[in-house]
Amino acid sequence: MAKNTDSNQFRKVDVDEYDENKFVDEEDGGENQCGPDESEVDDMNAPLQGNMNAALQAVLKNPPINSKNQNVKDRAELLVVRVLSSFKSSDIEKAVGSLDKAGVDLLMKYIYRGFEKPTDNSSAVLLLWHEKALAVGGVGSIVRVLTARKTV
Repeated sequence: MAKNTDSNQFRKVDVDEYDENKFVDEEDGGENQCGPDESEVDDMNAPLQGNMNAALQAVLKNPPINSKNQNVKDRAELLVVRVLSSFKSSDIEKAVGSLDKAGVDLLMKYIYRGFEKPTDNSSAVLLLWHEKALAVGGVGSIVRVLTARKTV
């Protein structure tokens, strides 16, 4: 028999707090997110400079993940696809290798977003990028992207 049967400490725990059906999505204030800076990316992506890795870093720097404005997300996706399309196929592997794990996951999010609305020749370019990103990020990167609640 239990020694302390008079204790009622367990009654002070709010079990409704842990109920899965009462999930409330966290608000992170996505109203002020405007996506990547298009002028900064254009400056780095200019044909004379040709600093493609810096353009890739700049386009992945400020993703509109928490933004509820679909216009901002569409503009960011078009900018990313434009930067990815301007890479030579021989430079893609080096560019993906320069990204960290979160950067590869973000790149995968944009790749899958680009697959949703293909433009002329964008699917072929995105497949090349997908192959290289898969080699670096592994299957885990795909799983993290497909199960993520917040999209780009």
